[in-house]
Amino acid sequence: MTAPALFDPITQAEARARACASGMFLQELACTEILERLKAVNRQFKSVAIVTGFPQVWSGAFPNAKLVRDEDLLELSPGQHDLVVHAMALHHCNDPIGQVVQCGRALQADGLFMGVCFGGQTLTELRSALSTAEADLRGGLSPRVTPMAEIRELGSLLQRAGLALPVADSLKIPAAYSDIYHLMRDLRDMGETNIMTARPKTFTPKSLFDRAQEIFATEFPADDSRITCTFDLVFLSGWAPHASQPKALKPGSVTKSLQQALEEAKSSLGN
Repeated sequence: MTAPALFDPITQAEARARACASGMFLQELACTEILERLKAVNRQFKSVAIVTGFPQVWSGAFPNAKLVRDEDLLELSPGQHDLVVHAMALHHCNDPIGQVVQCGRALQADGLFMGVCFGGQTLTELRSALSTAEADLRGGLSPRVTPMAEIRELGSLLQRAGLALPVADSLKIPAAYSDIYHLMRDLRDMGETNIMTARPKTFTPKSLFDRAQEIFATEFPADDSRITCTFDLVFLSGWAPHASQPKALKPGSVTKSLQQALEEAKSSLGN
């Protein structure tokens, strides 16, 4: 029996349709960060593909790129691109490893994969406040905030997909809001509301959000009677294997110990 999908694609499409330009600030920040990281790569990329649910943001920065919808089966041909960017969508994929594998297969030899998505520290404050409020009022918990993968889990996708020289790092962005309702409006404008298949389908009483606001204000206060929450962007990069890339030494191939090397260095300095 096939397990149900974690995320509902119809609800995701509806959430993205409600998104607006004012909510694209984290998409724009992620795009800017990707561009900065590409500057550090000594390469001119000529065949670029961007996997995204928000092409209106990424097309401006990559005007000649092929824009690919982040569907289960990506419209990517094997070996066609020297750069593939998976842009702010992995955190809502039912099969993230499948997404990275497909991107890797689309790369030419020595092509670069880059990814950016929300990581495990995203909205931890909101998750905590809602969970505590629901436990207080109802004596149970519901999946109200999307679970996000930690950086180590996301980094492992690169190796599992067969990419070389894998790197994963994160950028944590603190944000202050007037209250929990302000935060939820922003999430709606971002197109990042709850799209989990198991999400509550019934009406949520305002009393739950009011209680969550009280907890938020007490546990995660910001200046000027505001609340604070965290957005965690995780950046991934890896290369399609190529003979020119540096390789790790095979186990047992080292012929001298670190101590021996240090002693030889001291001896040569003494002479």
